[in-house]
Amino acid sequence: METDTMFRFADPNFLYLLILLPLLVIFYVYSDYRRKKRMRQYGDLELLKELMPEVSTYRPAVKFWITWVALGLAIVMLARPQFGTKMEKIKRSGIETIIALDISNSMLAEDVIPSRLAKAKTLISRLVSGFRDDKVGLIVFAGDAFTQLPITNDYISAKMFLESISPSLISSQGTNIGEAIRLALKSFTPQEKVGRAIIIITDGENHEGGALEAAKEAAAEGMKVFVLGIGSPEGAPIPLEGTNDYRKDKDGNVIVTRLNEQMCREIAQAGNGVYIRVDNSSSAQSLLQKEIDKLTKSDLESTVYSNYNEQFPAIAWIIIILLIIEILILEKKNPLFKNFKLFR
Repeated sequence: METDTMFRFADPNFLYLLILLPLLVIFYVYSDYRRKKRMRQYGDLELLKELMPEVSTYRPAVKFWITWVALGLAIVMLARPQFGTKMEKIKRSGIETIIALDISNSMLAEDVIPSRLAKAKTLISRLVSGFRDDKVGLIVFAGDAFTQLPITNDYISAKMFLESISPSLISSQGTNIGEAIRLALKSFTPQEKVGRAIIIITDGENHEGGALEAAKEAAAEGMKVFVLGIGSPEGAPIPLEGTNDYRKDKDGNVIVTRLNEQMCREIAQAGNGVYIRVDNSSSAQSLLQKEIDKLTKSDLESTVYSNYNEQFPAIAWIIIILLIIEILILEKKNPLFKNFKLFR
């Protein structure tokens, strides 16, 4: 166990209320401008000050800024600031899984409802929801492959990154499954004797080559490569985003994308895994979960912060003190502070 500190907000959504603070400043400055403008209608401002010696020049501003600071602190208090005072390395029994998701344009086809890509994202989200002490990483690929989320046990972040995935993330089109598997091989932790799975979700279209060799390499290192084929062998056109039309080839013919089941099966076999067809039912998720449950679970080290201490009592006391000061500062000048410019 290591001693360290980590700061966080338990309810960070309340911080959006901080946008009120600059709006209040704008309103105050505008109101002060309108007040001075009305006073000028009655005469010179310096002369008016001489006629009203008890009226303070700075006190209203001081009272406003004290209230403004107190409001800001109140919003921060609602967000529940916390300090994690203890960092622990704990061991949990689980496996490591890297999910490689095909985001080529063909994944926009709608032969699986609502689309191949949307169905894949839903499947991944449900799969992650079923994890307990496992680690998961996320890779996206088309003509190239890159890591969307390094391997982690932070399932909330995994789902957040999943939501942002679209074909626009990769400009190079194609389906380079081999590159995705090789990247996955480098993405696991160095820990030994832990079950590892690479899950490829793809329609198998436009295969770039090298996938079988990469799958065999993964199997040689004790990993299993599962391939989830999504789509239909009959195929479907690819919607052109933002229109009611479909993608066409250079001759003006509508492009039909088909699931390459043969390729998917060969990759899964080479990777010592299984091929699972994804359709409009939930059977693919159940079958995949059964296969994953067969993997050897091992103790995985995770670093977590515990003993989070609430900081709102200290902030509450500061707010109370500020409000008391604001109440004690009167609008009129106090003879006791006549030598202090701030309170004039």
